[in-house]
Amino acid sequence: MAAILTSLRNTIIAGIVLTVASVLVIIGITGDSEVYKSIKLDMYDSYIQFFMRWLHVLSGVMWIGLLWYLNFVQIPNMPNIPDDQKPAIGKVIAPAVLFWFRWGAMATLVTGLLLAWMNGYIVDAIALGLTDGVAKNTAIGIGMWLGAIMWFNVWFVIWPNQQKALGMVEADADTKAASARTAMLFSRTNTMLSVPMLYAMVSAQNLY
Repeated sequence: MAAILTSLRNTIIAGIVLTVASVLVIIGITGDSEVYKSIKLDMYDSYIQFFMRWLHVLSGVMWIGLLWYLNFVQIPNMPNIPDDQKPAIGKVIAPAVLFWFRWGAMATLVTGLLLAWMNGYIVDAIALGLTDGVAKNTAIGIGMWLGAIMWFNVWFVIWPNQQKALGMVEADADTKAASARTAMLFSRTNTMLSVPMLYAMVSAQNLY
């Protein structure tokens, strides 16, 4: 077990194996294997859509989890860290967080758009349901637009400014300070937007 849990790669592989095992247990207990054995196109498409939704949720957990880590843990506690220890955050922890943060955002956006396209509501959702008056499309559309704004903030505001603030890009002291504040404010903006975004996404699946 230690060999699995001391390696992130092995831990992820074990998670995938357990996922497959849980599917097999469901089939074994319930006998509901038709969805996996069926060669009918509609059943196959349904599973592919489900699988894309699963990837979308996994990506979203990575993205929003790191967004909340930054805003609920790292940023508020930076003033409590001794000055001689802060370089470890800026040079080691923050770059790693920002890597998974921005690519989690990208994966969430891409899988979300693919999911909307596969389910046939992408145009109606982008139009906020104004094309068909369907509440579900309005709700998911609000979530999609908020998610897209958050993605834009990550890639085109937060990441460029964090590069300057962390010294990854050449910048003077005043520019670093201004960039750090801009990145923080837009990160807080995304935290604010994440609340209605998640409500819209979940309500679209459960209320409408």
